[in-house]
Amino acid sequence: MMRRLAQFTALAFACCAPLHATLYTIDPRHTQGDFSWNHLGFSNPSAHFTLVRGSLRFDPAQPTQASVMVTIPLDQMNTGVPELDEYLRDAAFFDLAKYPSATFTSTKVEQGAAPNRLRVTGNLELHGKSKPVVLEVVVNKVGVDPRFKDVSMAGFEATARLKRSDFGLGLYVGLVSDEIQVHITCQAIETQAYAAHQRTAAEEASKDAAQKAAAARDAKQQADDAAQDAAQQAMFTKDAEEKAAAAGAAAMPSSP
Repeated sequence: MMRRLAQFTALAFACCAPLHATLYTIDPRHTQGDFSWNHLGFSNPSAHFTLVRGSLRFDPAQPTQASVMVTIPLDQMNTGVPELDEYLRDAAFFDLAKYPSATFTSTKVEQGAAPNRLRVTGNLELHGKSKPVVLEVVVNKVGVDPRFKDVSMAGFEATARLKRSDFGLGLYVGLVSDEIQVHITCQAIETQAYAAHQRTAAEEASKDAAQKAAAARDAKQQADDAAQDAAQQAMFTKDAEEKAAAAGAAAMPSSP
């Protein structure tokens, strides 16, 4: 129910965005983040997450009319410590078998203290609960990809502070900090260009797979031909040896 509500909110917000705002698709290859917490007052461990997906509408001339919706696959998070990873995935904490992802859907965008800074308020759906969260956003760059002159791109940094207990993740609060610090770096590509890039990549992958399959077939045929040649050569050799043996026996003088 919460996911459907978040998707409806994102759709409604997107429909209200200015018509000339560019629609971007978040590039999961260049979007990642981490969250950290304090452990017993002694250290500040962190977990890393990748494969973030989503979309945003953004017009540098009207930044407060922007909208964004992202999905974070928490089942891909990694602390670098396998034992801790298993603990965080367990039902005692994130319960990732039941709640494998988190979703953020913006509801309001405000101008920050500097021209390239924004405050993005939205609903974070995490661990089966939805709560408002504020992202402090820095617009890194909006422009053309220097590699592909016709591809528009945008990049952002976002940070947030939230209480894990708000999302039913309050285990050991008092020993381990309730406050979590989140940082995300995001690169987004104009949606039509991104789709075209994905199609091209898929076509190239298909072509490469076809070429490898053809090469494998050729290699197999060559191996089969070589095996057949070896078998024939072995037969010829055996036949020649038998004939030589027979000729040798015939040439031997008979006993007196």
